[in-house]
Amino acid sequence: MKTNDIRVVSVDGLRVHYARSGRGPAVLLLHGSGSSLEGFERVAELLSASFDVIRPDLPGFGRTGPRPDRDYRVRTYAATIARFMTALQLPRFAVVGNSLGGNIAWNLTLDAPERVDGLVLVNATGYPEKTLPAGLRLARNPLLRPVLRRWLPRGATERGLRDAVGAGSAIVDDAMVDRVHALTGLPGNRSAFVDFANTDQPDRSGEIRRISVPTLVLRSAGVDGQHFARDITDAQERVHPEGGHLLPEEDPEWVAAAITEFLHEERR
Repeated sequence: MKTNDIRVVSVDGLRVHYARSGRGPAVLLLHGSGSSLEGFERVAELLSASFDVIRPDLPGFGRTGPRPDRDYRVRTYAATIARFMTALQLPRFAVVGNSLGGNIAWNLTLDAPERVDGLVLVNATGYPEKTLPAGLRLARNPLLRPVLRRWLPRGATERGLRDAVGAGSAIVDDAMVDRVHALTGLPGNRSAFVDFANTDQPDRSGEIRRISVPTLVLRSAGVDGQHFARDITDAQERVHPEGGHLLPEEDPEWVAAAITEFLHEERR
């Protein structure tokens, strides 16, 4: 992505970096942990034919960088993203989230349902039985925490990406590894990731049943610990047979088509 395609807006003392494209109803795309707005790049290209697509770098990741208060609770993320959309003068929007982004998306929907026209959860997290990625487990190791705040080998970034995609995926190449490794290495991001990994996240999964906005669940068959389609009344679910955790990058056409069909249905 070209640097001049990135915009900046001040929210909660942060310079939130984001990309925006297309015209139509607003759709907010939230990436996962260790990722950036590039994680939804191809999906955004496809959606921008019909929607006003907004992709922020979440606090602690990408170009936005660490929070000064080091508060990485998911509910704090949700409040910041709500104020981000207010700063863009978008009172209502659909929200799509992958992994951590999905966790933020459903928390935002619980806290501000009047603002959310539709919710799309892509391998979202938030249930306590969800298996933690290797990177989060490492960042919780008290012996490794001081090291990881300062240094992470490129090989570890590559292994993490390969573990996050489906067994048959070929998307993890040198360009992807270099991009992710460079963005996670921006000033303060490694330390922010350690802070995020060690933040006590209150369990709100018991409240998921209260979500009443139209919801689409996109899930990879091999990804565990998700019960959104069970717990959210009238939620639709589509299961990708081969994808891993990074579905928006592994099969962006499938993700974008599902989102487009769902949002068009809800507007009829």
